[in-house]
Amino acid sequence: MRSSKALHLVALGLTLAGAPGAVLAADPQQLVRALDSRRCQGCDLQDADLVHADLRDARLNGAQLQRANLSGARLEGADLRGANLSFTSLAGASLQGADLRGSVLVGTDLRQADLSGALLDPGALSRSHWQQARGLNPRLQSYADLHNAGAAAAQAGRYPEAEGFFSAAIRRQPEAAISWVARGISRTELGQSELAAQDLSHAATLYRQMGDLPQAEQLSAASTKLLEPEKKPQNGNGAGNALLSGAAAALQVLGPLALKAFMPMAL
Repeated sequence: MRSSKALHLVALGLTLAGAPGAVLAADPQQLVRALDSRRCQGCDLQDADLVHADLRDARLNGAQLQRANLSGARLEGADLRGANLSFTSLAGASLQGADLRGSVLVGTDLRQADLSGALLDPGALSRSHWQQARGLNPRLQSYADLHNAGAAAAQAGRYPEAEGFFSAAIRRQPEAAISWVARGISRTELGQSELAAQDLSHAATLYRQMGDLPQAEQLSAASTKLLEPEKKPQNGNGAGNALLSGAAAALQVLGPLALKAFMPMAL
């Protein structure tokens, strides 16, 4: 017998499919099968409304879930290998222990989702929205992913979050001078002058080793200025950017890295 929840979703799907100008919902029979048996390999569930659905341990490998709404869904232990989750909303969903290997995560909303113990391919999150997700394994995130997340947080004024991302990026690629500068700016905005000065000084050393003497001198001067008692910046107010001679330098540091053009020595 079909569950009341499944029938409700089928009715919702039929209503959406018949509404003027609406995007077609998932096949109602496949939607019921997914909810009742939790086995729907290769199912067509595109555009399905599965908000808060209970799909724990569901077998959805190879399912077509493009643009589906799985916000807040329970997907602990679900098999989503090879599933197409392009532009799917998994915001706030629980994906603890879910298998997402081989899945397509282009434009997927994973913000505030719980990914503790989830299985993912390296770099799989590069084209998804994973900020504020919980339980992420840092080893699955590339250097560019981490730096770009820091840049986005800094541009939004979330400097504590930005500092954390830039620190993770530095751990991944310690020779990337641009991330040391970016963390220095973030720490300046947080009023952490001594730590910011250390970051900028180290960045100056890295730029000097690369032969970029003008950049190295600018960063050395900024580091020294940060330690002058009468010129120590207070929290915020763009103090970090001001130290680097205005918007041009700040945009270069806090703008996202282009993934295709990224080369370590170009930093």
